[in-house]
Amino acid sequence: MKTRTPSLVLLASVAIALKSVLAADFKPEPGFVSLFNGRDLSGWCYSATEKFDGKIAASDGRFSAKDGVFIVHPKDPRLAQKIWTTREFPQDFVLRLEFRAAVNADSGIFIRKSQLQCRNYLVAGPDAYKSLKKYRPQDWNEIEIVVKNGVARCTCNGELLTDSLKVPETGPIGLEADRGLMEYRRIRLKEL
Repeated sequence: MKTRTPSLVLLASVAIALKSVLAADFKPEPGFVSLFNGRDLSGWCYSATEKFDGKIAASDGRFSAKDGVFIVHPKDPRLAQKIWTTREFPQDFVLRLEFRAAVNADSGIFIRKSQLQCRNYLVAGPDAYKSLKKYRPQDWNEIEIVVKNGVARCTCNGELLTDSLKVPETGPIGLEADRGLMEYRRIRLKEL
């Protein structure tokens, strides 16, 4: 029977710990604030009475935080659930985040309660998004949402998704659990 040397075991442990620290300690660009700390669901809630500050998972297990990733867990049978920031955003802003969608995953990003579809675009659509050239299936992609004067302009890896999504005057940012595994990271916002 072969055994590992203590130095290899230690090196592997250090590498895993370093990966976790680096992912959880993302620093946003100047002027942006992080809406997800990478370690737990602080600042997120289902309602004013059900907040997840200091918790690594939502009460029903649909959302969790691990190693810098905000994870949306699938549920069978399919059941949509939304999680919201505890804070509302009445000012114009730029929201940036990265997402990774499993095959046929379906989720959404809510901007003051208006929904932008966020999913495996090439498989789950909508049809207008199935022709995205820069979308990377089952890899990290960046969404940028710029809200000005009640309208959101949304891009994925720089390609236009919509430039006419109407949004309310104020409201939180939300993420949806619908179908399949979705992951989000580096969720940050800059008020304009």
